[in-house]
Amino acid sequence: MKLQLFLGLCLAFAPCVTPAQDNSSLRLHERGYLTRPGLDVFVFSDIYPDGHQTGVTIIQHGTRVAANGDVRLEKSPGQWSPMPKGGERTVDEDSATISQYLSYPDPEKNRRGFNPIFYPDLQLGYWVRVTPERNGAFRIRVDLEKPLPQEWVGRVGFNLELFPTDLFGKSWLMDAVGGIFPRQPGGPLVWSSLPDAAASIPRQANSPTATPDSGLTAPLAIGKRLVVAAESDLQRLSIESVTGSLELIDGRSNHNNGWFIVRGALEAGAATRALEWVVTPHTVANWRYEPVIQVSQVGYAPAQPKRAIIELDAREMTLHPARLLRLTENGSQEVLSLTPTAWGNFLRYRYAAVDFSAVRDPGMYVLSYGAKTSHRFRIGDDVYARNVWQPTLEYFLPAQMCHMRVSEKYRVWHGLDHQDDALMAPVNLNHFDGYVQGPSTLSRFRPGESVPGLAAGGWHDAGDFDLRVESQIGTVWLLAKMIEEFGLDYDATTIDQSRQQVEIRDADGKNDALQQIEHGLLSVLGGYRALGRLYRGIIEPDLRAYVLLGDAAVQTDNAVSKPVAGLGVDNNGQPIVADDRWVFTEDNPERELHVAAGLLAAGRVLQGYNSQLADEATSVAKELVARASDRNKGAARVFALAELIQSTNDARYVQELVAMEPFIVAQPKDSAWMLASILDRLPKRFVARVTKAVAEYQQGVSARARTDSPYGVPYEPNIWGAGWDIQKRGVQQYFFQKGWPKLTSVDSYVNALNFVLGVHPGSNTASFVSGVGAHSVTTAYGTNRADWSYIPGGVVSGTNLVRPDLPELKVWPYFWQQTEYVMGGGETNFMFLALAVDKLYREHEPTAVSP
Repeated sequence: MKLQLFLGLCLAFAPCVTPAQDNSSLRLHERGYLTRPGLDVFVFSDIYPDGHQTGVTIIQHGTRVAANGDVRLEKSPGQWSPMPKGGERTVDEDSATISQYLSYPDPEKNRRGFNPIFYPDLQLGYWVRVTPERNGAFRIRVDLEKPLPQEWVGRVGFNLELFPTDLFGKSWLMDAVGGIFPRQPGGPLVWSSLPDAAASIPRQANSPTATPDSGLTAPLAIGKRLVVAAESDLQRLSIESVTGSLELIDGRSNHNNGWFIVRGALEAGAATRALEWVVTPHTVANWRYEPVIQVSQVGYAPAQPKRAIIELDAREMTLHPARLLRLTENGSQEVLSLTPTAWGNFLRYRYAAVDFSAVRDPGMYVLSYGAKTSHRFRIGDDVYARNVWQPTLEYFLPAQMCHMRVSEKYRVWHGLDHQDDALMAPVNLNHFDGYVQGPSTLSRFRPGESVPGLAAGGWHDAGDFDLRVESQIGTVWLLAKMIEEFGLDYDATTIDQSRQQVEIRDADGKNDALQQIEHGLLSVLGGYRALGRLYRGIIEPDLRAYVLLGDAAVQTDNAVSKPVAGLGVDNNGQPIVADDRWVFTEDNPERELHVAAGLLAAGRVLQGYNSQLADEATSVAKELVARASDRNKGAARVFALAELIQSTNDARYVQELVAMEPFIVAQPKDSAWMLASILDRLPKRFVARVTKAVAEYQQGVSARARTDSPYGVPYEPNIWGAGWDIQKRGVQQYFFQKGWPKLTSVDSYVNALNFVLGVHPGSNTASFVSGVGAHSVTTAYGTNRADWSYIPGGVVSGTNLVRPDLPELKVWPYFWQQTEYVMGGGETNFMFLALAVDKLYREHEPTAVSP
């Protein structure tokens, strides 16, 4: 019989498989994949081929070793290469065969959508089928609706991508030949001779290379049988082609973020069995997932609840004592021994908690469970007072500053950049990175005309070099709130706007937070002055410039170009423009109101430091609210009105806000927290009705903290890791607790901070904040990612979910969905939470209140 499977997030079920006919064979798991001890095979369970995260996927001994097994039109495709549209997915329960129908092109992505893709003139429908074999092997078969057109024979093939980091230095064997997986790609280069049909793919700005597969290195090997990592019992797998030959390709040769690729061309003239492989991953007998101890990589304040999580194999029913050890000059000394408390099953694992809150003595500690020991952490009153939030302000924000030369003693983070900003974007354009310019520029500037006043301020966002207005104002608002809520006053950086120079670790007697707010406003208000409205964003005109890594100063020539008449693109899709970035505009009342809120907060804190800029920010905010308020009745309007009331105490704005009571009461999660700082200025009856709604919402928050995950916060990643969302929610919960302390537990934001600092699912327990804590993400998706490096204080999105149930945080600099930095919240939400928890436990010892 055949069963349709819905691809949803199954989070809290214990493992379940169909009865085994052969203990060594793969069986169907109830979540729709094939499994046996030490091996899982996902078959199109995920939705994200751009991130190497769907197709036929192999999890070997708990680690994802191969993915994206699918038919592709290029030997080494990149992010903007054609990819198929998924269709019906079926499971034959009798044979445990999983089949996925797919087709080219995908009409939803072909020259349209957020990231438009240019497809060739090829109509191709096919099935990928995966069937278990004996001894843990499985068979991959590709069936076509009809044989390939002759001009595509040899061009269309099945690719299976091997994750690179864990293979560097390990062996491969292809028939009688062997070699080592290299750490970096190398020659000789092979320039493809493309058939007309393939060569006609419009590359537009959509590829950093001229044509598909151009610049590839020669295959590492060609043969019939490949063995990967023969020396490793945990990684060894073999792939044998039943049809044609196999090619082992280094996909990094034409795309920095490529993987090693095993490829087989589809057979000429074949529909059924156009390709067939047998894949045999080795598994260790009786393998079980080893316990993982998840603690804050920074540590805890003495009065802070201290709850470590133990992640276990789902079959592990027995809990053993955990030991808290203090590090002394004589070695480790046991302080406490206690049996963990079972939490239950979540994702693919079983969880237990270890509560050592009773330990308050300052010092350095580790926690052990069986043969495993956690990373070092500290208990101390000042645990957050140094090397926690500070690197974000000392390093990350300065390193991201646009239109500046940023130095640190003997190092230059980047030279003076983008002095040629910016040309007005062409109209009727769907840019490859999500920017859209409609039929008008919405300004006095014509397409291709230079817009003055944009070569100042702003931060690169953040694995890219573009400036998004929401990222700029989000950073500004959070910095302003940190000054208002915690008195943030910290000086470790020289920021000289007149000379456009930044020197990290060189104090200039000024509050770095105020200087950074000023820098953000120079961009946002500079755009408003020039355009008469907000810019949507400033970004590179073509993909070759967009994918640049390294020094921002070399992305353009820094010379303002003469106006380019008409702008647009040529017949090959190439933009007719100099290297100057483009500035986009939009009509977006919601975004205008968000910007207004940030400008108002900045205007308050900048008074006395740069009063002229403060006054301008407040004035522009009022203009934006007057322009947009009637066109948006949602949370953005509440946000702007709340900040206006805090800035002006004007009764008119109070009246407008009170009129929004139905929305606020219906959606307290989205907007009630915005009122925390002005409750004493609002009518008591209004506050009483909002309080009732908040109480109901917080009851749900408390219930979810107990049941949604072992971490006290919801873990619900979509594509990116959930860290940024959890931090944002934590900041909102701080304001709920500020406004309604009897209804809200401080745990709701303290747990968010702990999650980011290491108490999160998966075997990699790194702090998501680079350079912060005993173990942190130090191979990150920043502008320096090609160097396998990081920027201190950058905050990655963190552990993401490979559907349906694998939490993952790889050591790999090119996973934007796991290790990308971001501006506008990811970095400053973390700072806010660290300052909030520091203040909480240094000033008093709170009692968590459950609604």
